Amino acid sequence: MISSPVTSPFGRFEETWRAVHRPELLADPVASALERYSGTEPVESVLVVDTDPEVADTAAFCAAYDVSLEVSANCVVIAARRGQDVSYAACVALATTRVDVNKAVRKHLGARKASFAPMETAVALTGMEYGGICPVGLPDGWPLLIDEAVASSPYVLIGSGRRRGKLILPGPFLAQLPNAEVVAGLAG
Repeated sequence: MISSPVTSPFGRFEETWRAVHRPELLADPVASALERYSGTEPVESVLVVDTDPEVADTAAFCAAYDVSLEVSANCVVIAARRGQDVSYAACVALATTRVDVNKAVRKHLGARKASFAPMETAVALTGMEYGGICPVGLPDGWPLLIDEAVASSPYVLIGSGRRRGKLILPGPFLAQLPNAEVVAGLAG
């Protein structure tokens, strides 16, 4: 069922939709996760915009669609190593900050070494496109670390799992995703 367009809380988009009504605009893991979502924030608060994949990278996107960097968030995949074991996690921070991988993330995950996962690995493990990695629909069991500035934002813009399109959702919604944890000092 395709519903009527809604108004975006920011930016200049041709149309904005409730994401649960437009699963074809989302990566499959993202659409499936929204169908299963059971938190207290309403799933209808998650919006999707269909945009040009050629301007998916944050700075270009913000300029093209009149979106402030202060409401844009990035989701990065982290590879955490302890001995021979490698585990993965995702971190979400505002585009105006950088995730502190070497201290905050490594320490939080109890890893000896932490680094950004290679692009091919992040894409293969998440089932999402590079440049559109989304915290909604991550693989089961992955820790999701969210900077407190993101979690307290009324709305943030983040990848939809595809380069074409973005989600606009309340920060508190992210904090209710499976394995999500709000971490003070995650980014700076």
